Amino acid sequence: MFEFGRDLRRRLSGDNALKFPSDGLTRGDGALLELLDLGLLQAEAKAADIAAGRISAKDVPAARLSAAVVWRELARRSGDAVALRKAAAHAQAALDGFESDGRTALAARARCEQAAAAMLGAELFGDDGLNAAAAMTLKAASVQTGVGAALAQAMLAGLDGRRVLADGDAAAALVASAAFEAPLAALEAAGRRAAQARLAAAEQRIVRADILIGCAGRLKDRALAVEAVAELKIALQRLDSSYEPLLWARAQALRGSALTLLGELEADMGLIADGVDALADAIESVGRDHSPLDWARAQAMLGLALSMMGEAAANGRAFDQAVSCYDRADGVLKSQPALALRAAVSSQRAAALARCAELTGDIAVLDAAEAAYRGELSSKSATQDPVAWAVCQTNLARLYETRAEITGRDNGQRAAAAVALSAAFDVFAEQGLRSLSDMALTALERVRNAEAPN
Repeated sequence: MFEFGRDLRRRLSGDNALKFPSDGLTRGDGALLELLDLGLLQAEAKAADIAAGRISAKDVPAARLSAAVVWRELARRSGDAVALRKAAAHAQAALDGFESDGRTALAARARCEQAAAAMLGAELFGDDGLNAAAAMTLKAASVQTGVGAALAQAMLAGLDGRRVLADGDAAAALVASAAFEAPLAALEAAGRRAAQARLAAAEQRIVRADILIGCAGRLKDRALAVEAVAELKIALQRLDSSYEPLLWARAQALRGSALTLLGELEADMGLIADGVDALADAIESVGRDHSPLDWARAQAMLGLALSMMGEAAANGRAFDQAVSCYDRADGVLKSQPALALRAAVSSQRAAALARCAELTGDIAVLDAAEAAYRGELSSKSATQDPVAWAVCQTNLARLYETRAEITGRDNGQRAAAAVALSAAFDVFAEQGLRSLSDMALTALERVRNAEAPN
């Protein structure tokens, strides 16, 4: 194991500007974290804590920064809010230390790590306020020099791109994409000497592609989808699945989503099938135990791709397969009800079930799904497990809506859906689950609008 680690360190030469402590399996080399499964990563995080707290540590701020990187990676794979808070605390301590020592370039690196933790929190829990805080931190880092400044500029471009995605402006999307060019070039140049800079460049290229895919889907813009596919091809060419398995899998999964979207826009079933194959490859390359959230996210992306295939071919079987993907994703996510991804998976699963019933005209599909959800509700307590109970209510409400739409008769189904969604919204709001609250409120407004007389 340790000879293997030394071989990797020779292959992935570290950043000589910053000597991290040599504790743990990776000996402080963040470029090797991807090779650790979740159990080993948890052990690595504890070792990083010990190294950062050691009185004899030669460079405490560097140890703190190393610990922040490990804890953030643990939070990214597991969705653990405690791990994310530890990452943020270590990043702040590292920043304080570097500023006290007058090491401005390394202070910029610490600011980037602070911002990365905040942005991860926004992604995981749907809190846009964290992105605003990250932007302020990154602006301070972006005016410095070195790798930290280049990374800050790329991350700022990513935040701008997310705002453009919300606005839905194709021209602005291209401008946001172009903003990545200069910092990516700087990171890739630094990556010839430092492995972590090379991986940071690949990660930011994946972020850019993700933004392009989102804008292409929202605007139904073929050109943006084509650009996303090209961007991911470059990212994959610069990654080795043997040494960077998680980044490679993320890029491959996004490539699958981009191909599926392009196939939908071009009405090309072959491209949709290629996208499904790419997503299956991504899932195959990363085990559930290695990175639970990456695995669950890829399953959800495959479910969405299969739903697109079902829509294109008017094939109810594809929607059945999509539901199975969502079920596998929920097996990971049900233990983390606050995650934004769980809200998306829950909504998409119910939509796939409903669409299957619509395509087949088979009320029996709805009967079976409703019976399953009612059985699940009977086994859950609104007091003991309120979130699971409320999620089940939102799914049942979607099926009530679908029954009214298929039959053309509303025998109280929409009223029942409104009651279920109202109860679910109250639970989500009480629990402080913003993403799930928004989902329930949107559905409730839709149902009430359908109930209102013309």
